[in-house]
Amino acid sequence: QVQLVESGGGLVQAGGSLRLSCAASGRTFGNYAMGWFRQAPGKEREFVAAISWKGARTYYADSVKGRFTISRDNAKNTVSLQMASLKPEDTAVYYCAAAATFYSGSDQNAYPYWGQGTQVTVSS
Repeated sequence: QVQLVESGGGLVQAGGSLRLSCAASGRTFGNYAMGWFRQAPGKEREFVAAISWKGARTYYADSVKGRFTISRDNAKNTVSLQMASLKPEDTAVYYCAAAATFYSGSDQNAYPYWGQGTQVTVSS
């Protein structure tokens, strides 16, 4: 089992950047696929990015491709989401999620473990 804690959210102007981090507990972090999801007010939670357990494979939602970068440091038990060229429509609570498998992609039902979320607000 793994516990996840996100950090790095905040208020930023459109066009700006933020880096989200997710710290994971446990000694087997390298055996977990990781994902980032987000939920805007009044909307369903949606996929943002995913990374395989060793970091060799990544996948992005079309809405963030070219602007966001997911990465992980298995030695530090962290996964990050570097966000650039932020838009007001990126405003949401961002969640990291984990699955004890090689890669889980964009299906949030494939991720049993979730953090509590961190708020990202992009002003226009």
